[in-house]
Amino acid sequence: MINVMGEFLRNGKLLTLMLGHLTVDSYVGVIPVLYPLLIGRFHLSLATVGLVSLAYGGTAAISQPLFGLLADRFGTRLTGLALAWTAVTFSVVGFVDSFPLLLTLALASGLGSGAFHPLGALDVRGLLPTWRRSLGMSVYVTAGTVGVAAGPLIGILLFGAYGVHGTGFLVLPGLVTGGYLLWRMRGRAGAVTAAVRHAGMTTPVPVFALAVVIGVMMSRSWTVNVFQAFTPTWYEQLGYGPAFYGPLATTLVLASAVGTVGCGSLADRYGRRTVILATLVLSVPAILLYTVFPGPWAFATAILIGFLAASTAPLMLLMAQQLMASRAGLASGLVMGLGFVTGAVGVPINGAIADAIGLQKSLMTHAVLVIITIGIAWFLPREDEVERYSAQQEALRTSPEQV
Repeated sequence: MINVMGEFLRNGKLLTLMLGHLTVDSYVGVIPVLYPLLIGRFHLSLATVGLVSLAYGGTAAISQPLFGLLADRFGTRLTGLALAWTAVTFSVVGFVDSFPLLLTLALASGLGSGAFHPLGALDVRGLLPTWRRSLGMSVYVTAGTVGVAAGPLIGILLFGAYGVHGTGFLVLPGLVTGGYLLWRMRGRAGAVTAAVRHAGMTTPVPVFALAVVIGVMMSRSWTVNVFQAFTPTWYEQLGYGPAFYGPLATTLVLASAVGTVGCGSLADRYGRRTVILATLVLSVPAILLYTVFPGPWAFATAILIGFLAASTAPLMLLMAQQLMASRAGLASGLVMGLGFVTGAVGVPINGAIADAIGLQKSLMTHAVLVIITIGIAWFLPREDEVERYSAQQEALRTSPEQV
């Protein structure tokens, strides 16, 4: 495991993509820290300031399939440019003097994030050997999780020193990393485009299998987002202070990062379907333990939820890419975009449930959602089926006379 990780970290292009993923996702983590400053600057309510996150996250999610389709058509030349665009538009947020302009910038910045994710995932898939794709994609996704976790810390430091104008400094990491990514990946774009054009759309897409993968991804995203969003509020209602529920929320995020790498390694050995089903089954007792027994021991059960609920996203991403190999960029955009949308929509849904029956019972309903998802996941394609679809696409790509 350590040797394999070292091999990945010696892959300069993969490391650059990981750095780009960390950077672009760090902007998501900065947004909540901006809320108090924006509320004071524009005299906003909590509901209104939440539109900033919706504008950024919603645009990023909805645009991903479109950018994935463009990547299939024209290659991945704009991966670094997408990161630079996010950095530039986000950095201006602290200098605008009207709320409509602020929302416009959030929308524009979300477009950059929406472009980066399917393009980056397509680049990573092309860099990884087949026998280590699950672990490699998991390592790449983990970089984004670390970026989200680092975002609040970056925001606190900058805004504490410079106020809302601290957003101006956020242009630097995005421009530097985006520029380096453009230079480092300059030889990959043509290869990705050529592969896609050779593959064409000759092999039919297994719609049912792809729908199952997307359905499981949406369910897992919903659970992860809800527990991360409502854990601080729930523990505040229970009488705990920020010194307790702040680290607890961080534990959830970091556990998902560790779980992502661990499940990727297990999937390379035992198969993705097996690992996904196992994490779903184990999630049911983890959710019940976390919700029924709040308190200091929640750190242990939070690790279980983070490890199990968020860790299989890269596996489903890879599965979708192989099932839809001739349109792997579109597959990436569909899986990640619909997952993001479901996570975003799921938070207010569980919030409405919490208003009716309380936060504890609202969180507990995810045990039922997971049980339903186990039934759906049972129809996930087995490893040999996924490889067969991928092999058919590869045969078309390498045999021009068949195209």
